[in-house]
Amino acid sequence: MEIEDFISSKLRDVKDYPKKGVLFKDITPLLADQQAFPLAIDYLANKVSGRKIDRIVGIEARGFIIGAALAYTLKCSFVPIRKAGKLPYEKISTEYDLEYGHQKIEMHKDSISSGDNVLIVDDLLATGGTSIAALKLVETLGGNVTGFAFIVELKDLKGRERLLPHDVISIVRC
Repeated sequence: MEIEDFISSKLRDVKDYPKKGVLFKDITPLLADQQAFPLAIDYLANKVSGRKIDRIVGIEARGFIIGAALAYTLKCSFVPIRKAGKLPYEKISTEYDLEYGHQKIEMHKDSISSGDNVLIVDDLLATGGTSIAALKLVETLGGNVTGFAFIVELKDLKGRERLLPHDVISIVRC
C-alpha cells in the first residue's frame, strides 16, 4: 500500500460538521495510530529536507500537533498562530474568510525575526484562506515563507492555486 493511501485510510469523514453541508476530514484517527502518525510526520520532513527552515508556524489547533512534531523532527523552533484573544503578549492579527465563516488569527510580535525562513503547517488545505492569513502575519514580521505543508488537501476547493508561487506539500489529495 502506498503511504498516501495508508494515511488516507486513517482519516475519518464527518458529515455536516461544523455546519450542514460540510464534510469534515477528521485527523484524530491518524493521530491515534502509532504507526501512521510518525509516518506522516516523517513523510513531510522528507519532503522539506535540505531546505533551510528556522521556524515552523502551526495554525490552531490541529496545526499545532503536526507543526510541533515536525519542528521537533527538523530541529527547528515552533511558533503558534492562535485564534483571537488566546495569546498573552504583544501580538499582530489579521482577519479572513473561511468556507463556512469568518475568523481572526494572531501571533506574537516577537515570534518571527526578519529574514527567518518559515514553513507554515496545518492539518488541512481547503480554500487557502487560513494559510493566506498566516502568510500575511509571517511576512508582516519580516519572515520568508518557504512553503506550506498539510496532511490533507481538498483539491476541488483550489487552495493550492491561491498559495502560488509558494511550494505546497500535502500527503493526501482528495
